[in-house]
Formats: sequence, C-alpha cells, structure tokens
Amino acid sequence: QNMFRKIGVRAVIASSPEQLLKAEKIVFPGMGAFDNCMSLYNRSEIKPVINEIVLKKKIPFLGICVGMQMLMQGSEEGQLPGLGWIKGMNKRFNSSLMSENQKIPNIGWHELRINKPSPLMIGLENSRFYFAHSYHLSDESQADILGTEEHGYEYTVAVEHENIIGVQFHPEKSHRFGLQLLKNFAENY
Repeated sequence: QNMFRKIGVRAVIASSPEQLLKAEKIVFPGMGAFDNCMSLYNRSEIKPVINEIVLKKKIPFLGICVGMQMLMQGSEEGQLPGLGWIKGMNKRFNSSLMSENQKIPNIGWHELRINKPSPLMIGLENSRFYFAHSYHLSDESQADILGTEEHGYEYTVAVEHENIIGVQFHPEKSHRFGLQLLKNFAENY
C-alpha cells in the first residue's frame, strides 16, 4: 500500500468480499509456505468473489511471490492444488545445478530478463528486483513467460496470461524498479 501511495495510486487493503467487488485491479501478495497460503485462501470468504471477478469479469490480477506460485497447478512444497489459472508447477531449486556460492533460498537482487513485450515491463529494461524464495515455476507455457532470471540455471520469474499476471520477486522491496512495475500495473491494465 505504501508503494502505491508513493506513485499516487489509491490502494485499499480489502478485508471483505464487498470491498473486492468494487476493485478495479487486485494485487495478491503471498508470504510463507504454499499449502498454508492455499489453505487460508480456500477457507476464506473471498475465494468465490476473487474467482468471479478475475475469471469471469477479467479484472487485472497481480500475484506476488507465493501469490504468483498459487496461480499455478500446484507445488512440490505442498500437497494442495493451486488455483490452476496458469499452466505450470512450482519446483524446488535443483542444487546440483548451482555453483558453490549459490544458495537456497535464493535471496537477493537479480537482473530481470524480459522475454516479450508487455505493458507491465515498460521502462524495466536492465532492471533488478529483490528475490526471497526456494521454489520456482516449471513446466509453464512458453507463451505466458514475461521474464526470467538465472540462479544456477534460467527460470521463469514473471508470467502473464490474459488478465492474470504473476511475479516471483518483490516489487514492494525493489525500490525504483518496483515502483515502475507497480505503476505500470496501475496505469496500463
């Protein structure tokens, strides 16, 4: 919410289905373990509203970190299915493909490689974002890949399928690049 305030965009932290029904866009952050986040979401009163406004009304949706991982079909981190809105799974980093100085979890600043044009990526050439994660997307559709990064090997860090967008990194902790990405989401969708 503070990052949106910095770019002059009014943002509300929704706490009820009624507030969500008024939303023009949704940002869905996630932090923690996949199954815990999915379980909380599945038990919440917002689930049917989110499904309605995102899948039927096509309200723009941005998932961040675990919020992006939840968009997929599932995760090696847990047993519960994901939302399945975007094709793919979440897999743990393969440490056998990493150098000695690369660790799991992947924490720190990394350069974003933009794979295709998107309103989300305007002005983000040569940008760096802050990451903190142990799992990454796998088996996703090539057509949905917006951006990649390398941590031992190249993997997907940003996806876009119709009105549904996800980023593995944390724009809210990524200073000017994060501000630009959130501005792009607010103004271009």
